Amino acid sequence: MTCIIVEDEPLAQERLKSYVEKTDGLQLLLIADNGKDALDFLNKNRTDLIFLDINMPELSGLDIIEKNNPAAEIIITTAYDEFAVKGFELNVTDYLLKPFSFERFLQGVEKARLSILSKAKQNEKPFLFVKTEYRLEKIYFKDLWYIEGMRDYRKLITSSKPIMTLQTFRDFEKQVPPDILCRVHKSYMVSVDQIDSIEKNEISIHGKRIPISETYKEHFFRIISNHQK
Repeated sequence: MTCIIVEDEPLAQERLKSYVEKTDGLQLLLIADNGKDALDFLNKNRTDLIFLDINMPELSGLDIIEKNNPAAEIIITTAYDEFAVKGFELNVTDYLLKPFSFERFLQGVEKARLSILSKAKQNEKPFLFVKTEYRLEKIYFKDLWYIEGMRDYRKLITSSKPIMTLQTFRDFEKQVPPDILCRVHKSYMVSVDQIDSIEKNEISIHGKRIPISETYKEHFFRIISNHQK
C-alpha cells in the first residue's frame, strides 16, 4: 500500500515514519507538515492510505477530508479524542489517539488493508454505470477507450459511441481502479488495456494521440510497470 503522512509535529512525524518503515507492504510517498501541501498532493496523485493529523496550520485534517473526499483509506492520528465521532461520520478507517504504540498502529494498517481488499473485490465487476441525461448507462471496460474533459462535461469514448456526463474525473477515480482506468492528464483518463503504444510523453489509442502530463507521469508509468510484471 502506498501512504502519506500529514502531520505538523516533527516528533510525531518521525515516529510515524519509523512505524511505516518497519511495516512490510507500506510505501511512503510524502510527509506533509500542513494541510495545504497535503491537499495539493491529493488533488494530483493517488495514494492508498493517509495518516492524518487533525490540528494543523491553514487546513485541518477534517478540512482535507471534506474538501478532497479522498478515495484513500484514512487513519486519523491525533491527541484529541473529541474529534472521534466527527471522524467516523466522515467514514475514516481508524482513529489513533496519541501517543499510540506500534502494535496499535499495525491494527489500523490491517483495517486499511482489509478495506482495500474488500473494495478491490467489489471492483472485479467488468463494467460501470455512468449518469448521462436522465438515465444510467452501463459501460463495459472492454468497450471504453478513454475519457476526455470538456469544460463541465466528461466525454467517454467507447467502441460504439461517445457518451457525455457531468461526472467528474474524481468520481471515476473512486469507481475504477487505476490499473483499469488511469488519469494521465488534467483533461484525460485512459483505459490501460486499450493503449496501442506509448512514445515519449504521448499515448496512442485507436488513432487518438493523448498527452501524458508531468503531474501524472510518474503514477502512470508505475501502473504500466506493474502490467509488465
